[in-house]
Amino acid sequence: MIDVLNLALPYFGLIFLGFASGRVTRIPVTGLAWMDFFILWMTLPALFYRILAKTPFEQLNNVPFIATATLGTFTVLMLSLGIAYLIRRDLAEAAIGQLAGAYGNIGYMGPGLALATVGAQAAAPVALIFCFETLLFFSIVPFLMALARPLGKGFGATALDVVRRIALHPLMVASALGALSAALRFEPPAAIDKLLLFLSNASAPCALFTLGVTVALRRLNGVPWDVPVLVLIKLVLHPVVAMVLLTTFGPFDPNWVKTAVLMAALPPALSVFVLARQYQAWLEPASALVLIGTLISVATLTTVMWLVQNGMLDRFLLR
Repeated sequence: MIDVLNLALPYFGLIFLGFASGRVTRIPVTGLAWMDFFILWMTLPALFYRILAKTPFEQLNNVPFIATATLGTFTVLMLSLGIAYLIRRDLAEAAIGQLAGAYGNIGYMGPGLALATVGAQAAAPVALIFCFETLLFFSIVPFLMALARPLGKGFGATALDVVRRIALHPLMVASALGALSAALRFEPPAAIDKLLLFLSNASAPCALFTLGVTVALRRLNGVPWDVPVLVLIKLVLHPVVAMVLLTTFGPFDPNWVKTAVLMAALPPALSVFVLARQYQAWLEPASALVLIGTLISVATLTTVMWLVQNGMLDRFLLR
């Protein structure tokens, strides 16, 4: 257990250092703007490019795994959408609320934790899960928002806007370039590769610290009762659904299954609040959810990591 704590605590420690800094210091939230830009446009794209570029292309062409892992996330997403809509009776708020039960911190926490827990074998499934879940989330939210709050655009214009947002997202561009580099077996010059290494090594510390600061700067004005329900779905039901589907429709490489379960167990992403702020929907619940989900995941995610590290999931996979 001490080995798992040694893996998990530095990640949560960075979040809580950011949280404490945000509570103690008086730097305004606008001070995070350049940090957000650095993370989204520099460090995370470098990380995902290197992960994909250094993964044999044959491993990236695993359609059954992609379909099954994405089906698990989509199942939880639809369940969360139904619950959020039944409670809120507002499609725009439900569109944000659905993310609470399915959208984990796959960009900030996922790569570092998966590689540290499972090993180098986690690189390919992490990259595939990130690419296709990002594609899923960034497709369905704008689509539902267009239905909930039509702006006079036709269906074609709305669809084109959604495609453009997905195609030009920096993480999607970096992932596509990484996959292309893997297919062509392209290796960047040593100096460029070193720069990408510096940037990718900065991604997790900067992202997790920023997550803590951002959560600290949000004020918790009560917790709507739908928040704990959605947190429970994200932290408990999502990894269970991932495990059941991947073992039912497999067999898949056990390390890939463990990586997918670990990614499913991640706490709700900060992007839930970012999208809530962008669309001005479900704003206060989103703030509470990120904070509560992150706190509870200290116990739930550490438990999943312990199960992975101690081979407990292997026993289930071998049945």
